[in-house]
Amino acid sequence: MRKILITNDDGIDADGIIRLAKVATEFGEVWVVAPDSQRSAMSHSITLRHSIEVWKSDFPVPGVHAYACNGTPSDCVRIGVLNIVPGKPDHVFSGINFGYNTATDLQYSATAGAAFEAAFQEIHTIAFSEDASEIHEVTDRYLKEIMAGLIDKPLGINQIWNVNFPGCSLAECQGILRDRKVSTEVFYADRYTETPVSEDRISYMVEGIRNYHAAEGTDLKAILDNCVSVGIATNIS
Repeated sequence: MRKILITNDDGIDADGIIRLAKVATEFGEVWVVAPDSQRSAMSHSITLRHSIEVWKSDFPVPGVHAYACNGTPSDCVRIGVLNIVPGKPDHVFSGINFGYNTATDLQYSATAGAAFEAAFQEIHTIAFSEDASEIHEVTDRYLKEIMAGLIDKPLGINQIWNVNFPGCSLAECQGILRDRKVSTEVFYADRYTETPVSEDRISYMVEGIRNYHAAEGTDLKAILDNCVSVGIATNIS
């Protein structure tokens, strides 16, 4: 039986990881090693120079072996692969992330970072993300189908499958677009608002301004057109 390790960056209690694990149980034995709380935008960072704690966690999907971890998502993958899953997992799934992981946002994404760590460990990996909304119709309709289509589809060195589901209704979805390239454009153009907090200190808060334009054939364009985006992302760092 396949062994599937699942992690995320939204935390082990996030709705997305629960939905992902539920579908994954139809494909094999599922192990979850995920952060104990929110760890977004940590990229591929790992913990050095101090210990990481892992503990068994209650999980609402029957049959899933679940562990919470106080490290980063990439820590979760490393510990899951090297110490938790007996004999190493056959696949790693990262997600379902609350928010798209497309275009230049991939460099910050801990969902992608955890997936790239699995690829570095030579494990077949799929990252799943969706719009940061409560509309899951498209994800729930196509998740199993896409998982089945990609789980045995080969990847090159340091590559992952990167899947993004649009946040529209199922009626508005324009289908699945495959072989999407990672857009070189920004999804959010960042700026910082500033607030004085004392005579010599200023507080800065990032504010993302969404981009509604993208080149044809890219992951970002697919999402903007209400399509599911499926493509390969490569870790070049």
